[in-house]
Amino acid sequence: MCGPPAYTGIGGNLLEMNRIARFRRPLLAVCALLVFAPALLANAQDDDSSMSQKEIEALRDAAYIPNDRVQTFMKILNTRDQEINDLVSKPRRPGFSQDMHDLLDQFAAIADEFNDNLDEYQSKHRDVRKSLPKLVTAIERWSTTLRAPADDQTYNIVRKMALDSLKDMHETATSMETEQAAYFKAHPDAEKLEKERSDRNHSPVPQ
Repeated sequence: MCGPPAYTGIGGNLLEMNRIARFRRPLLAVCALLVFAPALLANAQDDDSSMSQKEIEALRDAAYIPNDRVQTFMKILNTRDQEINDLVSKPRRPGFSQDMHDLLDQFAAIADEFNDNLDEYQSKHRDVRKSLPKLVTAIERWSTTLRAPADDQTYNIVRKMALDSLKDMHETATSMETEQAAYFKAHPDAEKLEKERSDRNHSPVPQ
């Protein structure tokens, strides 16, 4: 017989709302594909991954330590943030709109994957308190960067997707700051276990 649903903390409802919002986002992607399919096909790359192999490997290496993984995602998004700033700061040239579309599309895809990780850490009470204040500050900076390029139908839709992802991320991160502070104060054994899980010199602890 099933018992009542597990308590997910004060961020539980927000977690579900963020997931629903992200489920709607593929509709925007379909619209973008229908409108810009010819241009996108003409400029398609053999490898359309949003991350380089080096970035993928860095995330894989950080898979078992949540704070490290959060900081790795932040580093990857900082790279895209810098690339967008560099593109905006240079004189506009042919191909600008498509290059901006590709960077924003990458940013949105990476941010969505990051959000999925945060959702998991929130639901499982994985301790990422160390990273959350820096993440909240970074989200505000990234949002400013994404709004900098002038309106352009080539990338407006993917920019909205990226900004929506950052909005979800900001809501999750700020709620986790409050929730995790309360949770680990009330559950010192859980805090101890998280420290053991994050200790590279400690015997492996089940995740």
